[in-house]
Amino acid sequence: MAKRPAPEINAGSMADIAFLLLIFFLVTTTMDVDTGITRILPPPVKNKNENVDVKERNVLKVLINSHDLMLVNGKPANVDNLTEKVVDFMSLHPNNKAYPEVQAKYIPELGKKVLMSKGIVSLKNDRGTSYQMYIKVQDAIAKAFNILKDQQSLKYYGVKYKELVDPKKIKTINKLVPIRVSEAEPENVGGGD
Repeated sequence: MAKRPAPEINAGSMADIAFLLLIFFLVTTTMDVDTGITRILPPPVKNKNENVDVKERNVLKVLINSHDLMLVNGKPANVDNLTEKVVDFMSLHPNNKAYPEVQAKYIPELGKKVLMSKGIVSLKNDRGTSYQMYIKVQDAIAKAFNILKDQQSLKYYGVKYKELVDPKKIKTINKLVPIRVSEAEPENVGGGD
């Protein structure tokens, strides 16, 4: 009996199939993107012995203990209301001594003096504060400053801050609403383990 030769498998389309699989994985795979808190850190202190005098009324103190409970200026508060509190505190209240001082600052891009708050948000965490709570508080504070930037952008340019494309206008709004957040080194202050 004569043996028949085994039929050859046509491998001509294997490269096409491999290419399609590669495209499929590239389209369906999600890449991890670095996330984090976008915050510009202040420059290093030149003179460590220098005593910076900040008036008590200019500081909004936010404390978080190891049980993720929050105090804002010594009173219990909820992270859901923190954005409103920061916006209210950092907004201009020129003749109200319960709010931060206001100073007139010349903004060259606008060609005039503009009233600005001297307020600072001071954030202090316990070492036992959960990461989720820390991020929630950071998000609430960032959201508050974004609202303030939107207000100024709408006032001077008629569009929200994120819609600005001119770098000079973006720089001007950043001058009008500087992100003044002071974050202290975490401590064991809130009944941690």
